[in-house]
This record gives sequence, structure tokens and C-alpha cells, in this order.
Amino acid sequence: MLGNGSLPTVLAIRLAVLGEPVWLIGLVMAQYYLGFVLGTVYCHKLIYSVGHIRSFAAFGSTMSAVTLGHAFIDDPWIWAIFRFAVGACAVGMIMCVESWLNTRTNNINRGQVLSLYFITVYLFSGAGQFLIQIPDESGFVLFVVISILMSLSIIPVAVTRVSAPTLPPLRRFDFVQLWQTSPTGMATSLLSGLILGAFLVLGPVFAQLSSLARSDIALFMSAVMIGGLVIQWPIGKLSDGRDRRAFLLYINLILAGVCALLATLVLSGYGLIGAAIIFGGLSSALYPLSVAYTNDFLDPEELVPAAGGLVMAFGIGAIGGPPIAALVVELLGIGGLFVFCGAVGLAAAALILWRMRQREAPPVENQVNFQAMPRTSPVINELDPRGDG
Repeated sequence: MLGNGSLPTVLAIRLAVLGEPVWLIGLVMAQYYLGFVLGTVYCHKLIYSVGHIRSFAAFGSTMSAVTLGHAFIDDPWIWAIFRFAVGACAVGMIMCVESWLNTRTNNINRGQVLSLYFITVYLFSGAGQFLIQIPDESGFVLFVVISILMSLSIIPVAVTRVSAPTLPPLRRFDFVQLWQTSPTGMATSLLSGLILGAFLVLGPVFAQLSSLARSDIALFMSAVMIGGLVIQWPIGKLSDGRDRRAFLLYINLILAGVCALLATLVLSGYGLIGAAIIFGGLSSALYPLSVAYTNDFLDPEELVPAAGGLVMAFGIGAIGGPPIAALVVELLGIGGLFVFCGAVGLAAAALILWRMRQREAPPVENQVNFQAMPRTSPVINELDPRGDG
């Protein structure tokens, strides 16, 4: 998380400094999510074929080598291929880790392990942003540091004496069936992917073109991720026993308001960081709330495949978000990033309001409890204590 979380920020800033157009930056960086989504299927086959330890080492070594490749080649189209490869390797490593966690847990401690894993993902992705402050006049040092972190991650797995886990099958949930079960849940997952995919790619560009110092860029990006860590859970718990669509509606409306404020480019200092925290918390809450709302209509044995469909919907949104937002930025200037995010939030609010008029909320006694969920891979849903375990 330290290495992979910091790499996109480094690359986005580097492309902006090189003077590449924003539309090209969005297109190049979006390839990570394409690799992430497609890699889910192909990495699963490789892990099943050669085992977790060998697969993890192969993914980690490839990711480390590709990261170093950025230092030798600064062609954006080659970087697009690199981003695709890193995304595919990242999801492969995550699937290995999450299947290991799933094997080493039981119905009693799954919730606790999932919560600790959730904290790890968000906390160290946020902490990794501060690596961009390392002096790097040669343009090589940051890639070396990130590559070292990725290589070091292989060691605990390579030397483990613990037997490799059994890889859970990819339980598919038809998108048509998922839409019929919960149009609100599926659409919100996809729209949250549009928002977060766009921000995670173009957020560093927004900060760079807003003339923020490297330390302020790191703080800005980290604030969004820490906001997702500290705000997501209390919002979700408040939704238990209530109509979650109302929470999703209010979150999207408030999110649109925060985006409107950020788009004006008048915030600075603590105001900018505070808005970033709120933006990160609200946008990060959309996906787990959509999972919880969808689960309210499902039987326990359907929760894991449905959640897998929702994380794939999020990934599809994350693929489309960066290039679309980049075009908006080209038309409206750098504030267009938050114009795009706010517009998506308003579209989600309109959809939710329409669905509230079409369908009653599920009875309180049929609702499941909220669980903070990282948007990593479909395997993480096996850890969800709300499933049939």
C-alpha cells in the first residue's frame, strides 16, 4: 500500500510537469483500473495454477520492475502499458493476501480481521502520499524507493512456513440480475467509481496546477484517503435500521456541495484540507453503503457474489471516470475535476430520489449491519461477516 498508493500520485505529477495535456494524463492513468478489472479473472487462473507464493512473488517482482521502467522511459503511451501491468499485478497480489486472510479467519473473528485490513489499506495508502516529498532532482530516486517497497513486500510471503490457502472460486453474479435486485446499489457503486477513479488520477494534477507545494500536495491527497478511513464507518453505522437510500441521497447532495466549493478554487490552507477530508469521507462511503443496501434484499448465500458484482461495477466506473473528467477539465479548467465529481453526485442523487418513489425500503428486520469495506478485489467479500461464511 505504501508503494502502490504513492506511485499514481508521482506519475500524475510527473506527467503534469512534463506538460502533457490533461486528457492524455486521464487516459494513461485510467489503464491501471482496466488492468485491475481484467486482471481479476486472469490472475485468479494463475494463482490457481501455480499457487499463492509463486504467484505473489511473480506479481510483486513484475510490479517492481515495471515501476523502475518509468525512470528510463517517459513516453506517456508506454506509461499507459505500464499502468495496465501494475493494475493487473496489484489485483493479483491483493487476491493472494485476501484469500490468505480468509483462510486464517473464522466466523467469530472475520469482522475484526476485515476491519484491521480496511484500516491498513486506507492508512498506508494515505501515508504513502508523503513519499513524494523525497528530494529527487534526478527523477530516478522516487521510482527506486517505490520499487524497493514493492520488492520488500514479497519477503514475508516468500519465507513463510504457513501452508498456502485455498483460493476461493470467483463467484459470479449476473449484472442483469444485480440490476434487477438493486438498481440503486449497482448504479451507486458504478457512480462512486466514476468519482473516486477521476479524483485518484487527477487529484494530484489539480493540486499541481493549483501551484501547491509538494508537501501540500501530499497532505491534500492523504487527507482524502484519511477522510475515507475516519468518516466512512460512522456514516455507515448511522444508516443501520434506517432507509439507506436517504443516507445515499444526502451524502450525494452534500458531496456535490463540497465539490462546488472545491471547483471555485478559492479554498486554501486548512479550508482546503478540511474540504478534502469531507470529500474523501463522503465519496468513500458510497460504495460500502451501496453494498449494505443491496445486501438488504439478498439471502446470506447471495451476499458474496453480489458484492463481487458491485466491486466490478465500481471498477468499470473507475475506468471511465479519469478520461471523462479529463475532458471536462480541458473544457473548464482544472476546477472541472470537481465540476465532474459534483455532477456525478447530483446524477446519483436524482437516480436515488427516483428509485425511492418506485420501491419501498426493506423492512428494518431484514436489514444487515453496515460493514466498512475496502474496494480491493472480489476475494475480500469472502471475509464479510454478513455472508453465509
